[in-house]
Amino acid sequence: MKKIIAAYLLCGLSASALALEPGAPAPAFTLNGPDGAVKLEQYKGKLVYVDFWASWCGPCRQSFPWMNEMQARYGAQGLQIVGVNVDAKSEDARNFLAVTPARFAIAFDPNGATPRSYGIKGMPSSVLIGPDGKVLYEHSGFRAADRDTLESRIKTALGGLK
Repeated sequence: MKKIIAAYLLCGLSASALALEPGAPAPAFTLNGPDGAVKLEQYKGKLVYVDFWASWCGPCRQSFPWMNEMQARYGAQGLQIVGVNVDAKSEDARNFLAVTPARFAIAFDPNGATPRSYGIKGMPSSVLIGPDGKVLYEHSGFRAADRDTLESRIKTALGGLK
C-alpha cells in the first residue's frame, strides 16, 4: 500500500510540471545527504548525472550497480553522479542503501520538491547536466538495454570537457 501511495503522490506531484528541455538551466537544489549537504552548484564545471530514485523502485536496484560503475569509470574525467532519493522516510532509503550501496553522492528529498522542479514523472529518472549547468538529456526508467545509450551520452558529453 505504501508503494502505491508513493507512486500516486509522485505522479500527482509531477503531473503539472513539464519535463526540462535540453538547453534549459537545471533547477538548483540543496538537499541533506548521509555525508552532509548536497548542492547542485558544488558540481559546476562537471558533467552531472542526477538520478531520481526510491527504495520501492525495482529498476532502481538495477541502476545502482551501473551508476557505481559509471562513477568509477568516468569520475576522474569529470563525471559526478548524484542520486536524489524521494522516499518520505529517509530510513527507507538508508535500508535500500545498506543492501544496494552507492559509490556516488546521495541526497534525500522527502518532500519531492526537486523531482517536481525537474518535471520527473516516474522512478527512476535521470537528467544529464552539462558543466555549464544546462540540461543535456533526460531519461525515464532503467532497463539493461538503456545502459549502452546512457553511457554513450556520458562519453559524448565528457568529450566536450577536454
